[in-house]
Amino acid sequence: MKEIILSRKNNGMAVLLLNLLVLAVAIAGVVLGAIELENGDAALLFVVSLAVLCLGWIPLIGLRVLKPQEALVLTLFGKYIGTLKGDGFYWVNPFCTSVNPAAKTRLNQSGDVSSNGSHLMQVSVNGENVELVNNKISLKIMTLSNNRQKINDCLGNPVEIGIAVTWRIVDTAKAVFNVDNYKEFLSLQCDSALRNIVRLYPYDVSPNVDTTGDGIADEGSLRGSSEVVAARIRDEIQQRVDEAGIEIVEARITYLAYATEIAAVMLQRQQASAIIDARKMIVDGAVGMVEMALDRLSQNGVVELDEERKAAMVSNLLVVLCGNRDAQPVVNSGSLY
Repeated sequence: MKEIILSRKNNGMAVLLLNLLVLAVAIAGVVLGAIELENGDAALLFVVSLAVLCLGWIPLIGLRVLKPQEALVLTLFGKYIGTLKGDGFYWVNPFCTSVNPAAKTRLNQSGDVSSNGSHLMQVSVNGENVELVNNKISLKIMTLSNNRQKINDCLGNPVEIGIAVTWRIVDTAKAVFNVDNYKEFLSLQCDSALRNIVRLYPYDVSPNVDTTGDGIADEGSLRGSSEVVAARIRDEIQQRVDEAGIEIVEARITYLAYATEIAAVMLQRQQASAIIDARKMIVDGAVGMVEMALDRLSQNGVVELDEERKAAMVSNLLVVLCGNRDAQPVVNSGSLY
């Protein structure tokens, strides 16, 4: 389906003024014909003026008003004839109908967050509220925030993740006619693309995991490579929604956490890893300080230590430096032997 832009229909004001003028002349003809109804010419004038007055409202149906960043897809007896784009006062064939299959669809996105959105108008008919659908299509950048999903990462750990996708319609004909409902189609493709990409990454950096598909292990992860993951999600969604005339501007991860059933265990694992890493750093630093102390004592000749005294000194220094409590000094007044 190829989009057709109706660029020469921005003449609504001229048609409105001309139609009002014709109606005014028709009213005058009805009055004059009624006054001289016995005259044959006056009777013809009365009949013609009355017919024009009864049917003169039909051209007014073809008047359309569009605001900036709005579009209207028009069909004539089921055939697509074109799209009105841009702000202005338009006139089209009165028998044209506007089409927007997603006008009533409500998603968790900008423009749809309220049940009293701009696409629905309520009027009272015989004491009952009737909803009138506004079939105008917004060309603005919209933000879709899908519900959080529970997905297993590449290691099988369930994680909860949510994304926000900014998008806009670039081809109204494809959006209306190539898919049944472009909003629902976009939401479904976002969920599918998110699931396909997340299952390629671990939550945290893990050894021997290839996230790029080149056969080489890397350090990609959902938590540490969020920008890369978001870019891949965007590209994946874009490939899926090209046929719907939708452009994906950006995709961002808005929520990321382990699922509730394993969150406590994974927290303990992270805490244990952090403690081990901290202890390794403390031990490395303590060993370096002990080596430096022994070297300085030997170089300056402060004291001569045999192997047993060095071992005792190393033991004492490591206890002081690696302990998680303040050291309690002990004064040794005797000998080690």
